[in-house]
Amino acid sequence: MNRVAVRPELLRWALDRSGRSVEGLAAKFPRLAAWERGEAEPTLRQLEQFAKATYTPVGFLFLREPPVEEVPIPDFRTLPGAHRDRPSPDLLDTIYLCQQRQEWYREFARTMGEPALGFVGSARIEDDVVATAAAMRRALGFDLEERRQLPTWTEALRRFVEQADALGVLVMVSGVVGSNNRRKLDPQEFRGFALADPLAPLVFVNGADTKAAQMFTLAHELAHVWLGESALSDASPASAPLQRVESWCNRVAAELLVPLAALRAALAPGDALDQVPALARRFKVSTLVILRRLLDAHRLSREAFDGAYDAELARLLAQPRTSGGDFYLTQAARLSRRFARALIMSTLEGQTLYRDAFRMLGIAREATFRELGHQLGVGY
Repeated sequence: MNRVAVRPELLRWALDRSGRSVEGLAAKFPRLAAWERGEAEPTLRQLEQFAKATYTPVGFLFLREPPVEEVPIPDFRTLPGAHRDRPSPDLLDTIYLCQQRQEWYREFARTMGEPALGFVGSARIEDDVVATAAAMRRALGFDLEERRQLPTWTEALRRFVEQADALGVLVMVSGVVGSNNRRKLDPQEFRGFALADPLAPLVFVNGADTKAAQMFTLAHELAHVWLGESALSDASPASAPLQRVESWCNRVAAELLVPLAALRAALAPGDALDQVPALARRFKVSTLVILRRLLDAHRLSREAFDGAYDAELARLLAQPRTSGGDFYLTQAARLSRRFARALIMSTLEGQTLYRDAFRMLGIAREATFRELGHQLGVGY
């Protein structure tokens, strides 16, 4: 049986990169410890299985030394920790997959003769925050009174995604890599990213984060699209980033969701903290966003804000999270309805191979493909 000479340091690198351990993979690879010590060598099949188990491109394991992997878009994350030094395979694979989807949709848009989207790159960080947020609200059809009539702020989040999608932004919300539910994304590593493009702007929101955080992340990443700049972010309503662009996007996101003038008009005299639940219901945003806006309105001191924000975040994190749900609704959210509809239509018309469509959609069966198309109003 042919064996493959692989450097032990590359095996250790792959394990460390993936967060797996020799002990954790011992059942699947009984000789892994010996491989790592250089006392034995795997077969090619075993090496391919090891690469799959550690989410490592198998070609990397034939290099002379471990590669230095970098995030392929501007990185504006500010949270401390090891994630900042070495991006996880989950993060990298998610960005690469979204770049592939974006590249496909860009070519589709060109083929269909779609014009460039004028809002992409229409803003500058020197622009007034209030004016920029107002322009974004008009473009999105983000009507405050309409939002007020929605039953919950989670419904408002769904509507927000629909508005961005209708405008031309590919909005993908997922808590896993592709469709692999065993590869859950870590909100402590990143909350979202934007891939700016005049024909196919894309925003990815980490669906493993709380619903409360997702609304702000979407608004923040849309601000990056308006700047025409790609970015990887971990922004939150409480963050005070030092980077000028992140600070600007945070302020635009907050103003987009809850205009300061409207908040001041809605505030009653008395303790501002007592009004947080009612204001959250009125503006259909999370209580965390309302707390941020009360700080901006100088109705809370920084000390009072920090204490209230930490307590409210702990309360939200302690709430049970729903799981499961309709598969096709979940897939539509993960993929962007705009992207999925275009890809299915192109495939049915013979312009895209089923193989390629299945890979980008994260499905394996034609019946699933056709039902997804039916759910999205595409197909026959």
